[in-house]
Amino acid sequence: MEQVLLVVDVQPCFDPPQWQVDDIKQLAPTMHSIATVERHNEDVTPFWRQLGWKPSSDDEPLVVTDRVFVKHGYAPPVELIRYLKDAGVQRVLVCGIQADTCCLAAGFLLFDAGLHPTMLKWLTVGSSLDRSAELGARLWRHHFGQNSVIDRVDDLGR
Repeated sequence: MEQVLLVVDVQPCFDPPQWQVDDIKQLAPTMHSIATVERHNEDVTPFWRQLGWKPSSDDEPLVVTDRVFVKHGYAPPVELIRYLKDAGVQRVLVCGIQADTCCLAAGFLLFDAGLHPTMLKWLTVGSSLDRSAELGARLWRHHFGQNSVIDRVDDLGR
């Protein structure tokens, strides 16, 4: 398997736009897909103590994928990297919630593991600083190369 779709934190507590959920639901069954779901555990990540906010402790992804990885914090768990490496994945197509935080954290972890993170911009929303994901796309291109962002579904096969 050369590539996989990674759906980052598309779950109820982050209130993703319905168009995003619907469009990812269409793409996910066309390839091997995995998801992360953020769950609260204050002993692992101090969301409440430092930010006065916390994700749900029992959310489930809103998109059905082949595998789900629970995470506590911004970055995916190391088990996800092990899974991708064992499967022989080279490129990871990333979409989801918060292009400039959680998706970017996934990108760094993937890059550091020797994989090729590629943002699917049309399926990704940014944080409250920039819901358009433009900031996230600029950061991806800066850190992972000009070809690390796919802007439109029509460019996916390239």
